[in-house]
Amino acid sequence: MRKYLLSSDGNNYKANLHTHSTVSDGCWSPEKIKDEYQKKGYSIIAYTDHDVMVPHNDLSDENFLAITATEIYINDNESVNTDHYVFKKVYHLNFLSKDPNKNTFPGWNEKFINPQKREKYVTAEMAQRQEERHYDTDCVNDIIKRANEEGLLVTLNHPSWSIQDFTDYGELKGLWGVEVHNTGCVVDSFLNDTTQPLDDLLRRAQPVVPLATDDNHNYPYPVDEHDSFGGWTVVKAKELTYPAVMDALEKGDVYSSTGPEIKEIYIEDGVITVNTSPCRAIAVISENRFTRVVNATTSLLTTASLHVAPYFEQESQVVNNWSPYLRVEIVDDKGYHAWSRAYSLDELK
Repeated sequence: MRKYLLSSDGNNYKANLHTHSTVSDGCWSPEKIKDEYQKKGYSIIAYTDHDVMVPHNDLSDENFLAITATEIYINDNESVNTDHYVFKKVYHLNFLSKDPNKNTFPGWNEKFINPQKREKYVTAEMAQRQEERHYDTDCVNDIIKRANEEGLLVTLNHPSWSIQDFTDYGELKGLWGVEVHNTGCVVDSFLNDTTQPLDDLLRRAQPVVPLATDDNHNYPYPVDEHDSFGGWTVVKAKELTYPAVMDALEKGDVYSSTGPEIKEIYIEDGVITVNTSPCRAIAVISENRFTRVVNATTSLLTTASLHVAPYFEQESQVVNNWSPYLRVEIVDDKGYHAWSRAYSLDELK
């Protein structure tokens, strides 16, 4: 029996889930971000301004949804004996709120707010929360746990730019997503994210979603460079409303991309079929070295059937105590990628 892994219901909405406006250190106003992204076919923006959660519900309409969100950072100040931030590891976390009117979040402290922005954006309710942040796993996990309890989806941002490795993120619990592409980091620093943190966390039974985001600030870049429109998440939702979109995000009815389109993913009789826009390779990747890849030969691919029945046979053995999963990744003729979320054995069988 055919089972759709990428939801076959609803509509596709293009989203940037990491953006900065003039509310913090971005150069575009929230209104301009909406206008410019709509021109490029986007329907959803998460306004993740630094350390302040400002609802922009007035921007939402039948063709656009503003997600209430914020980004916090936790610098490694205690173990790095330098004042230069370029040498410091740092956690950057996004909080995406299920409640469009929310304006408080765990880990908030007024010392992280730009003083010029404080009076305009810090409410009395926010000011009541004064919490310390420390660069250690216990502190970060406590913040993530409380964020989840408050209805916030938490993402780990640009671990490559943050000069983090497994020792920093390997024990994190409760993350919803992790960035595998961040346009701003590529443009600013040439520090490309990878799927390594994604797979590391998935192997440890953390069902994180791969995210391609812009993290755009829209500084005055050269003409041939831009930190907007380079990575996005496609949300499969029944309608463009706050509850429907947040429900789809939480369920993982998404894929992320820097170019190609994933149109369908389904499994039937031990075969995963993937339908795409034209691309040069379609792959199924697991927690180990079991991989199935179809490469284009004389012409580009728009579909591939990948036999994964042997994977289920080998998964009768427990290997390294890793959590089993399969995920889809495709690459087009220009080298741009798209990533599905990971599918567990329960979903695949």
